[in-house]
Amino acid sequence: MTGRLGRRALLAFAMVGAALVGAGPASAQAPRVAAPVRGAPRHIFFIMMENHTFSQIIGNRADAPFINRLAHHSEVATNFYGVTHPSLTNYLSVFSGSFQGIWDDCQAGPAITCPPEEFVPNSGDGTAGNYLTRRQIARASARPHLFSGRNLVDQLESHGLTWRAYMQRLPKRGSKVVEAPTVQTPSGPVALPLYVQKHDPFMYFSDIWNNRARLRHVVPFGGFARDVSSGRVPDFVWISPDTCHDMHGMDPTSAALAHEPKCGYPNSGLDHGAIQLGDAFLRKTVGEIMASHTWKTTRSSIVVAWDENDYSGFKGTWTSPRGRHDIILGGGRAPALVVNSWTSKPSRDNTAANHYNVLATIQHLWGLRCLANTCRIPRSQLLMPLFR
Repeated sequence: MTGRLGRRALLAFAMVGAALVGAGPASAQAPRVAAPVRGAPRHIFFIMMENHTFSQIIGNRADAPFINRLAHHSEVATNFYGVTHPSLTNYLSVFSGSFQGIWDDCQAGPAITCPPEEFVPNSGDGTAGNYLTRRQIARASARPHLFSGRNLVDQLESHGLTWRAYMQRLPKRGSKVVEAPTVQTPSGPVALPLYVQKHDPFMYFSDIWNNRARLRHVVPFGGFARDVSSGRVPDFVWISPDTCHDMHGMDPTSAALAHEPKCGYPNSGLDHGAIQLGDAFLRKTVGEIMASHTWKTTRSSIVVAWDENDYSGFKGTWTSPRGRHDIILGGGRAPALVVNSWTSKPSRDNTAANHYNVLATIQHLWGLRCLANTCRIPRSQLLMPLFR
């Protein structure tokens, strides 16, 4: 692979910690240099999970035994938050340093615009209320869902670093489908929301959407085990499990059609089945990474983060957007953890952080400069102490 960083890595892409912080420091911001940190990891595997709060996963050994064993031997963020709601905004945040001023899960496209789904009176969940300003609603409603700003791919390629995005249930390389797969039913074809575009931030940026060569790096997850076992591992690997294996879940009818009955939303209470499916996915995927030659011979890190906490609240950090009366519109507390290929002492980190802090740390480690809100993250809130 070209542009790889040195094998020496004093890193531990560890637990993101996110806490409610009233205001961010105006000074001591992360340096905007383009030089990698000595000892940065050679490979980073980033896996995005869905819609659970910290206590539903960490400590839930009945439904998530593998994750809890993993957390016992790795770094865990004890105060991590989604940037805001809903899902798409957090994927955009960790990919571009901005939630792009929207509050919806709509599909990508230059002519696609949608009004906010969250923080409005009719949201139907824990964000229901009159929390957005009129200007925020107007600007979000007029925002086309194909963004022109720079993103992580631009930064990786400009520094000679390689990347690949694995999307479970994506029908083919570079597909722009909104949902997949499509199954036949007695009443006709039905698209099942297993692959969902809203969990694929690569599709929302014009310099990827309109670039055939880049689209070829967005691939079905089916080839991941083969690639990692053969050593064909890029510097940065993104993994989005499907909605039955990222703990999101789906309606029981769709779950039955997908032959994943445990994936169906329960009538009430915790979605034990979805958590169990996600735990099994991580056990298999993390196991494949750890069994690989890449993991055994290079400094590598696996970052597992949840996007938000499924609307049980909207606490956040000082870098989350603010609405009417200056209220923080965060994504709620969520789990995040990091596993490293080298021996490091397990730890718990209480640093106030969200997905911007994750991206800011990757940028600092690899000398990628900053993007949008990651330029606001001070050095003291980078996750560097957990990379030792």
